[in-house]
Amino acid sequence: MITGQHYIGGHWCGEPQSTNTSFNPAQNAALPWCFAEAGQAELHSLTEQASAAFALYRYVTASARADFLDTIAAELEQRKADIVSSMVLETALTAARAENELGRTCNQLRLFAGELRQPANDCNLPALPERQPLPRPALRLAKMPLGPVVVFAASNFPLAFSVAGGDTASALAAGCPVIVKAHNAHPATSELAAQAIAAAADKTAMPAGVFNLVHARQHAFSEALIRHPAVKAVAFTGSEQLGMHFQRLIWQRPEPIPFFAEMGSQNPLFVMPQYLAQHTESFASQLAQSVLNGCGQFCTRPALVFLPKAAQAVKAQLITLFSQAQAGAMLTAKIASHYRSGCLALQQTAGVSLLAQGQGDESGCYTRPRLFACSANTFMQQSVLQQEIFGPATVLIECTDVTQMQMLATILQGQLTATVYATETELATASALLQELALHCGRLIYNQMPTGVEVCAAMQHGGPFPASTDSRYTAVGSQAVQRFLRPLCYQNFPSQNGDTA
Repeated sequence: MITGQHYIGGHWCGEPQSTNTSFNPAQNAALPWCFAEAGQAELHSLTEQASAAFALYRYVTASARADFLDTIAAELEQRKADIVSSMVLETALTAARAENELGRTCNQLRLFAGELRQPANDCNLPALPERQPLPRPALRLAKMPLGPVVVFAASNFPLAFSVAGGDTASALAAGCPVIVKAHNAHPATSELAAQAIAAAADKTAMPAGVFNLVHARQHAFSEALIRHPAVKAVAFTGSEQLGMHFQRLIWQRPEPIPFFAEMGSQNPLFVMPQYLAQHTESFASQLAQSVLNGCGQFCTRPALVFLPKAAQAVKAQLITLFSQAQAGAMLTAKIASHYRSGCLALQQTAGVSLLAQGQGDESGCYTRPRLFACSANTFMQQSVLQQEIFGPATVLIECTDVTQMQMLATILQGQLTATVYATETELATASALLQELALHCGRLIYNQMPTGVEVCAAMQHGGPFPASTDSRYTAVGSQAVQRFLRPLCYQNFPSQNGDTA
């Protein structure tokens, strides 16, 4: 079922190359699937087909786009067994995780479909020809799709943030054709998802080129795609280093375009003393589960935990939990190598202690969980502590009191989430801390771990830099569609005339 080809303009094309194989991180071994490599010809075809599709797709009704999204979800569900099997092989994630992520992917497609069937009313102001001292013309504020959107699939969510994920779903809902650059860590899973979208496009008679998938291991192709004048927006989920490289390329374009990147976050937790005294055991268990889940490869994993200095009991429990944890396979050998080097740099930082590490071998894709600790003063002095280490590690920061916690909050970088654990009494007196944290995050949480993101209209998955490149928008939830629309005001047109979309 895996062809290893690109999907461009409604056709599968390209010759798979024996050097471009899929990989099994659990076995540290190559899988039998081979994939094509995109070049200049594919770049020309992709952009030409997506541009031609936009000329038609922008006129497709909201109802028809909703049917398209619903059909994609149905096609994904029909391929559930193959998709789950492929994802487990390519990622070392569990079948239960794959099934849950597939369900979330289908749910968010249907969420956008539902939004399209119940669109928000345009702002429509009637003419006031008799108004003094000047008459007012008729004014209607509508939204226009931007044009072809490039989506870079994420490594850590092969479904929900990849080929058929939220970026693709929201761009298609907006009326924009999509070009997905498949992630090299899960190309087979990417193709299976693309097959579902291709089948849905055929069944709902969407324009050829409305969705395209391309495989490319060479960074030069991704750079050329971002620079191409036919591309009108880019969505990316990944590292801060690569995200900022893409951002600089966009700034250098003759026509800069919108770029939404969800990048790094440490998702700090602030734990008040009364709460911790009452919930020591449950908090330790929840924290360890949140950090270790999926081998720590969640963008909302809590990597900084600000604790009262006297929190010795919870520290002892966490040492036990982390020491007993087994090494796990990360998504790729490169990600595992970065994790190990990041942990080594942290361990060698003055004032930082390695409290515990897990059991097992660390070769290839495998890594051991780690628990670190430092003082509040060390956190202020060592900038390395504000650099995300992607994987199953967290740092406990010991604070003398809540006032010191508030002071440390002021130096935090932008985050996807920030969490406060407190009793109701403590929460009532923590307004200064909450107000400060609100300046640094996209989602403020009370007494819950940050892992897990509800897909709904009220969700904000983004935040101040470096959590994202534009804190005004979200990558999750129905508001994500706004990234790929622009306002257009119609002035002095008769009612419902002058529409171009």
